[in-house]
Amino acid sequence: MEKQTNILFLFLLFINVIPISTGHEQVQETSDPHGSLKLFVFGDSYADTGNQKKSALSWNKPYGTTFPGKPAGRFSDGHILTDYIASFMGIETPLAYVLRKYKTHSDLRRGMNFAYGGSGVFNTVYQAPNMSTQIDFFQQLVENNFYTKSELRSSIALVSLAGNDYTTFIVRNADKSKEATNAFTRSIIEQLTKNLKRIAGLGVRKIMVTGSQPLGCLPVSTAISGFKSCNETNNEYAIFHNLLLREEVYKMNIERRRVVFGILDLYDAFMSAFKSVSHPENPLKPCCVGVNGNNSCGSVDEKGEAMYVVCNDPKSSMFWDTYHPTQNGWHSVYMALQPQLHKLIF
Repeated sequence: MEKQTNILFLFLLFINVIPISTGHEQVQETSDPHGSLKLFVFGDSYADTGNQKKSALSWNKPYGTTFPGKPAGRFSDGHILTDYIASFMGIETPLAYVLRKYKTHSDLRRGMNFAYGGSGVFNTVYQAPNMSTQIDFFQQLVENNFYTKSELRSSIALVSLAGNDYTTFIVRNADKSKEATNAFTRSIIEQLTKNLKRIAGLGVRKIMVTGSQPLGCLPVSTAISGFKSCNETNNEYAIFHNLLLREEVYKMNIERRRVVFGILDLYDAFMSAFKSVSHPENPLKPCCVGVNGNNSCGSVDEKGEAMYVVCNDPKSSMFWDTYHPTQNGWHSVYMALQPQLHKLIF
């Protein structure tokens, strides 16, 4: 019962979910003078750079305080995973899909971000287009010949899946046993595999998908220990998810030899980041939190007054809120991912 309660506590609190100047050492960038590289992004709040509706917390203060200095739709104080991967590729961050009508054709040539905070491979409790719908958006552009076959072949796809499907499973299903959760995990990986193959079928030849981060180390899970230690029971679910994902990616790489599928190992990258971030006392503690259990980072009362508090130095924290890393946290994760990115992209 205690283990099931911990899992429930974790998932019920899941929310929505240009080269970069990081404030750290210069990010290693590649050169793409001819504009041949493009990045197409699908997924959730770990990748969303502004698609979620303006009522989402990511559009409220204090989100975006480090970059760009105001809320911009990112679920962090600054840059997130999408920004760092684009920087590594030597391109500007691809435009958020919802902004496409307000930009020129040339603004869209670096790719496009279809990710929505709160989404999953299935419909979730949050109002966001699921991954299949996001791929529908991409397919419409491809069918309208917005991108040539040659451009698609030289493109990279980033697919993020951070956990909103599990939130929905816990909310909507009475049976929350390990057996039931494992069965649901298998259905998630099955649908995710179909999505990856579909992106490949549209012409993209290099596709990277995130493995699950250590769920038991997110502040929403470590709060019960005073942010002192990870919940290993919750981490077991992430490990099982990643095991199944590795099996499917291995199979796809054998079946589709003209396409490269790769996993960005967020589990190990987060674990590495915990040791390297410049917040030695408590890297598991979030920087921005609600003033009570009814509020969260970005919440305001009926008068518009802030119902949250922010730490003194977000740039030294690993986590921004109870689920999402700070820019500093994402930078540390990115540094750990660089060898994987180099191998997959180049």
